[in-house]
Amino acid sequence: MFGIRYIKTQPTTHLLQFRGGKLTREGAGLSFFYYAPATTLVAVPVASHDRPFILELVTSDFQSVTVQGQVTYRIREPQRTAAMMDFSLLPDGKTYASDDPSRLGDRVVQQAEVIVQQAVQALDLKQALRASALIARTAQRELGLQPEIEALGLEILGVSILSVKPTPDIARALEAEARESNLQAADDAVYSRRMSAVEKERAIRQNELDTEIAVEQKKRQISETKLEAKAALMRRDNELRAEQMDSDVALEDSRKAFVAGQAANSRTLAEAEAHRVSSVMQALQQADPRIVQALAAAGMQPAQLIAQAFGGLAENAGRIGQLNLSPDLLQALMSQGTGQTEDPQRNGRERSR
Repeated sequence: MFGIRYIKTQPTTHLLQFRGGKLTREGAGLSFFYYAPATTLVAVPVASHDRPFILELVTSDFQSVTVQGQVTYRIREPQRTAAMMDFSLLPDGKTYASDDPSRLGDRVVQQAEVIVQQAVQALDLKQALRASALIARTAQRELGLQPEIEALGLEILGVSILSVKPTPDIARALEAEARESNLQAADDAVYSRRMSAVEKERAIRQNELDTEIAVEQKKRQISETKLEAKAALMRRDNELRAEQMDSDVALEDSRKAFVAGQAANSRTLAEAEAHRVSSVMQALQQADPRIVQALAAAGMQPAQLIAQAFGGLAENAGRIGQLNLSPDLLQALMSQGTGQTEDPQRNGRERSR
């Protein structure tokens, strides 16, 4: 009515009011009445925006890949953006007067595509398929430094690479290669497992052999110790025997020396006795036999004297005609010879006879 209108914006919309070519009011989430024929309204959305993109690129080894990603951005400086692009509203206050608001996302995506293309072209196929995070970080860093982005007053919140896919033929070839690699890895795993089992079995057997060797060495040490002890005992026994033999030899030598001394003494005594007997015999050869006999008879026992008398009778048997001896006399002589005591009465009778 009479050109007066009312506008109310959201907090995510930065509204600028121009009248007569001058900025009269600005801010986020404003609401006011304005005179439409003389007012220009500029509505700049400051909320974050997501723009997906899909690119057909070629890697450094001339393989085609499809890169799917997304760019998230927001308008950080609405005045600069409004100065670079047309965000003005029609008199109804709802519709934009140009296509610049929709083309802002295209311009951001174009800058991102250039950076992503450069990053993918620097990699080969396998590297590109595994470098999604690296490409995203590179694109976000490089995109934030672009002069056009700064001139538009934009802020890059993030760049994400959702997928990097090769062509179907290449994908099948890679799948076959990966499958063969996985099968080879499985074979290697089986081989490694078997080798590990063999190694463990060998280790167990080696441990058993080491144990047996240790036991045999211990037994040999025990045997050697026993042999050494036995040898020591034998050496000790031999030493004792040698000492005993030495002592026996010394004793035998001392015995020989003693016997030789005794023999020498006996020989000396015998020589002295022979000399004495020889001296006596020489003295007796010069004496009268009757005197010798008288001297020999001195101190004799009666039986000896009787025996000597009978000896004299036997020497003069040729001169004696007849000799009568009574039985009592013979019995008395025999009793004296044997040392028996005679009856005194019988002795008296013999004396009376």
